[in-house]
Amino acid sequence: MIWNETMECADRKTMERFQSEKLRDMVTRVYHNVPFYRQKMQQMHIGPEDITSVNDLHKLPFTTKNDLRDTYPYGLFSVPLSEIVRIHASSGTTGKPTVVGYTRKDLATWSEVVARTLSCAEITRDDFIQIAYGYGLFTGGLGVHYGSEKLGAVVIPVSGGNTKRQLQLLQDFGSTVIACTPSYALYLAEAIEEHGLKKEDLKLRVGIFGAEPWSESMRNTIENNLGILAIDIYGLSEIIGPGVASECVHKCGLHINEDHFIPEIINPETLEPVEKGEKGELVFTTVTKEGLPLIRYRTRDLTRLIYDKCACGRTLVRMEKCLGRSDDMLIIRGVNIFPSQVETVLLEMSETLPHYMLIVERENNLDKLTLMVEVEEQFFSDEIKELENLRNKIRHSAESALGISVSVKLVEPKTIERSEGKAKRVIDKRSI
Repeated sequence: MIWNETMECADRKTMERFQSEKLRDMVTRVYHNVPFYRQKMQQMHIGPEDITSVNDLHKLPFTTKNDLRDTYPYGLFSVPLSEIVRIHASSGTTGKPTVVGYTRKDLATWSEVVARTLSCAEITRDDFIQIAYGYGLFTGGLGVHYGSEKLGAVVIPVSGGNTKRQLQLLQDFGSTVIACTPSYALYLAEAIEEHGLKKEDLKLRVGIFGAEPWSESMRNTIENNLGILAIDIYGLSEIIGPGVASECVHKCGLHINEDHFIPEIINPETLEPVEKGEKGELVFTTVTKEGLPLIRYRTRDLTRLIYDKCACGRTLVRMEKCLGRSDDMLIIRGVNIFPSQVETVLLEMSETLPHYMLIVERENNLDKLTLMVEVEEQFFSDEIKELENLRNKIRHSAESALGISVSVKLVEPKTIERSEGKAKRVIDKRSI
């Protein structure tokens, strides 16, 4: 089923004409309403009159996550706060949170693109959708929630965690769709087996999985263990949340809702657009958002765009599954982690040296983070109790900074390998 055939199956010329019209309107609006963008465009000696079509996108300035932080909380909003009806935000584990605001029209747009996402997976109003993404400031739970209601499906808003209850609801309510992170889907599959259930006992048939990178082999495992169709979805709160792009049942790339979010691929080093079909960093310009429209937002995700028509009939450009980034950010259990956060913690402690290693593993289908850190000679005691106290102190500080649980391993000075170039701080053992 195609939710919005007019836009999802438009020919390329029609789509570009629509994008150009929306782009001109958006650039004019932000130029007059957002001092940040007006100043940037003036510095580049361009004005709204210089942007006549999507072919002029490259003339516009980029926006980064730091720009959102520097203007925290509402500096990039383009409407009065009286028109904002919803706020979402990142966890703020890497500094100030990034705050996004939605008008009523933005929420309607969000519901529309999530309804398209669900239709891509052939989910209909007859389905029961168990939403195991977190509800709250995170966009996952509420984004899928309102899109599901727009579609007309039955929503089961259980939120994340509480696996025993998840299993109970899967059985009692007859959920046919599960929406969660792919790693949690694998965990659920194990829990189902441990509780003596069989996948045949459930009515599950589709999974909508996002918020963390996952591989084809992981997809195969999920589909085999749960007996479902596993669909990859993509979204980021700065752009709108879930609903930016989604696979269809043919699983040959994620359809981008490009009538709302114009994608570009740039070289992350030169910042110049790459040749069509070439891999690079994904950049989005939102052309229909009112509350927080963003110009050329650098996602840091590496992918390429595919313009061939899909077998499903949609003509929307597709992006390849994202498996890499242009920065050193890690996504662990849906949380964005930067090694520099750990470095900050260690530098504030007198007992530790700034030599550390982060080891990411996947155990029982859940990500596990271990921090290996060198301890100053005078603090490396033979007393087990003293070392245990120090280990707990570091663990507490690291968990406060990162927002996820961390295992800490203390090692003697000069244990961790040194590098003459860029220090290697992360060993990611996950098979993604």
